[in-house]
Amino acid sequence: MTMKLDILAFGAHPDDVELGCSATIAKEVHRGKKVGIVDLTRGELGTRGTAETRDAEARDAADILGVAVRHNLGFADGFFVNDRDHQMEVIKILRHYRPDIVLCNAVKDRHIDHAKGSQLVSDACFLSGLMKIQTHFDGKIQSQWRPKNVYHYIQWQHIEPDFVVDVSDFMDIKMKAVLSYKTQFYDPKSTLPETPISSKNFTDSVDYRARDFGRLIGVAHAEGFTSERHIAVDSLYDLK
Repeated sequence: MTMKLDILAFGAHPDDVELGCSATIAKEVHRGKKVGIVDLTRGELGTRGTAETRDAEARDAADILGVAVRHNLGFADGFFVNDRDHQMEVIKILRHYRPDIVLCNAVKDRHIDHAKGSQLVSDACFLSGLMKIQTHFDGKIQSQWRPKNVYHYIQWQHIEPDFVVDVSDFMDIKMKAVLSYKTQFYDPKSTLPETPISSKNFTDSVDYRARDFGRLIGVAHAEGFTSERHIAVDSLYDLK
């Protein structure tokens, strides 16, 4: 049975969505929107933790955010590519959940999977709207579906956003979701190898980046996004 979602957020790895746009997700869930998360890989190449610990951490984060569904496509961490086979798997998910809005990885970033995942999902969103591409899900033929909008959240690398979302009341939820990945982030008692994201500075940066985006629009915290097309408004008064 098809589950219609309002928003579907994709991440190359479990924790990408939490770091990039989870306060926005929490805000939309609070407003009654149905939101789902799809992880392309299990993050099995991560220096700290295992695929199994990531699975458990991802479930905990999903519960914290209150999303309707979380799905993992099981692509090869570090080695998935933007080809027909991978596009078809994403298309099946898009046609199953039929989201109006898709959120996906940054268009360019430090980790090679982020840009790959970004383009893969973006391409699949277009292809999913072509009726001559045939797919099946749970043994049933799927009809075409193209999301109305595809937005990219911002990750490690600084990218100038096309728009920002006021998430001032939802940063506490974001930080709880992020810190549910206990093996990945700062823990002074941990004996695991250090990584670029395991420092206290990195964990602090999640908050101070949101504070900086918020500062630019006169609020406490915000998350930034880039858009693949011009942002349209009905009136000048729609802009804050």
